[in-house]
Amino acid sequence: MGSSEITIVKLGGSVAGSVWLADWLKALARCGGSVVVVPGGGPFADVVREAQSVMGFRDETAHELALLAMAQYGRALAALSPGFVVAGSSEAIRQTLRAGAVPIWSPVEMALAATDIPANWDVTSDSLAVWLAGCTGARRLLLVKHGAFSDAPVSADDLAAQGVVDQAFPRYLAAGSAPAFVVRADDPSALAEAVGQGRAIGTPIVPAEAAAGRIEA
Repeated sequence: MGSSEITIVKLGGSVAGSVWLADWLKALARCGGSVVVVPGGGPFADVVREAQSVMGFRDETAHELALLAMAQYGRALAALSPGFVVAGSSEAIRQTLRAGAVPIWSPVEMALAATDIPANWDVTSDSLAVWLAGCTGARRLLLVKHGAFSDAPVSADDLAAQGVVDQAFPRYLAAGSAPAFVVRADDPSALAEAVGQGRAIGTPIVPAEAAAGRIEA
């Protein structure tokens, strides 16, 4: 499995409590060796936000706790399918893909060691999925989101303004090389076929040209 054949699938935490979770897990399991799952923070990240508002700890601490929240959600997902394996490093991701399984990324080790990831709430699992796509040389990035999206391309800036993606996402996307798409959370059926055939699915996300360039922490 070459890196150019990898698809990054960011599975938002909101899918955790939805009726579509089981179908997404089945669709992802059929893509073993071809996809890497980036988990959102889901209910675990909500606890971090609430605790920060009550306790008042700094964003740097909240950032680390939010990464741990992603890791928790990822471990919960991995427990739901024998074909899922938690992977916390680039080498672990590659080994899992070579074995024909689905890596569920645990971001703590890689993200905390990175110098180009700001430790604040502007960066969430959306931007981290773009970042991982760059690390792995992935072919494309799919963001699984709730909502109605047309087939027409949508601006990354508009998505950030609407709160669909985090505030840093447009900058990361513009600085990266993998095309990104929004995939509706209620439509998991096309994933396995599209990945197998190398087709794009979902709504294309257009980066802002003015945002292109190096991302500063």
